[in-house]
Amino acid sequence: MFSLPLKIIDRYVGVSVITTALLGVVVLSMVLVLGNLFKQLLDLLINRDVPLGSVLMFMLYVLPFSLSFTIPWGFLTAVLLVFGRISADNELIALRATGVSITRICVPVFALAVVLSATCFYINAEVAPRAEQAMSQAIFKIATNNPAALFAADEVISEFPDRRIYVGGKDGNILENILIFETDKDGHIVQFVSAKRGELKSDPENAQLLMHLSDARFEQRDKLEPKNLNKIQAGIKADQGSFPISLQELYAENARGKRSSAYTLSELTEEIRQAAGTRLLELRVEYNRRMSSSMACIAFALVAVPLGITAHRRETSVGFAFSLIIAFTYFFFIIMADTFRGNPNAMPVLLIWVPNLLFISLGIYLYRRLMKN
Repeated sequence: MFSLPLKIIDRYVGVSVITTALLGVVVLSMVLVLGNLFKQLLDLLINRDVPLGSVLMFMLYVLPFSLSFTIPWGFLTAVLLVFGRISADNELIALRATGVSITRICVPVFALAVVLSATCFYINAEVAPRAEQAMSQAIFKIATNNPAALFAADEVISEFPDRRIYVGGKDGNILENILIFETDKDGHIVQFVSAKRGELKSDPENAQLLMHLSDARFEQRDKLEPKNLNKIQAGIKADQGSFPISLQELYAENARGKRSSAYTLSELTEEIRQAAGTRLLELRVEYNRRMSSSMACIAFALVAVPLGITAHRRETSVGFAFSLIIAFTYFFFIIMADTFRGNPNAMPVLLIWVPNLLFISLGIYLYRRLMKN
């Protein structure tokens, strides 16, 4: 009986899955990145005068985060399509007739699943957090090096922790119809400034921005009773004046405002040791999210092989429909756990492992049924 060398079978199946998965990852990553960033990109390009190069860098920073979703999804789609095609073309029957078992045919698929899971783990543990840190730093540099980019016409600027600034119009560094609300740590207004015109200048030596105002009016509130309107001081009217905006609070906010997703795995582990209460729960959910989502490729491989074979269809639309349903179900639990990360009653740490337990159990069941046929 004629039989193909196992290396040829491994190469045939492995290359088919890799090429299809690569195409899927590229397409899905583009859709995910552009879909999430379109509004922000449009605003940055049109209203914020941010260079196109900076916007493209933001896209690159977001890409590692998207890969933790698109690599498993692309791999899932590839396995469904490849095994659906070889089943529809009776190639699977031919291989089994030569004495090659389904388990042996699937060896390159499961090997790829392990490699891709390790890749996703590395992305989740190191690459994506560092990319998020870099993106935060890039936004921070725009705020400090090109402050005019933060201001847009007819919008309230809230990037400065102790300021809320409204700008009616903007032309380069020239701002019009300006309203500035200075707040205390509780968010109460302690000073109000209005001006018909202003010009922004950076003062990096003193870690501040200078807003040179024309036709300005300053109104001061009592610091002890900011809500008491009877204690408002009429303030000063000035044809010309300078209003400093300190960047110290912005520096401090940037240093302490690190999200849990921006910690590398080693940093996250250290934070968990020091945290307590709700903060501890949030960090534990983030830690388990990275571990759980890294195993998605293995769970998808177990489900996709029997589904692809039993579907017995070579149409791309069928395979993609299966992948859409499976991926949506899987990532739904991840998103739900992330949503309830601060609610201990929802048991988010357990919830985040549900999709792996569900799909691995289902995959083993379907695979065993396939082996009996």
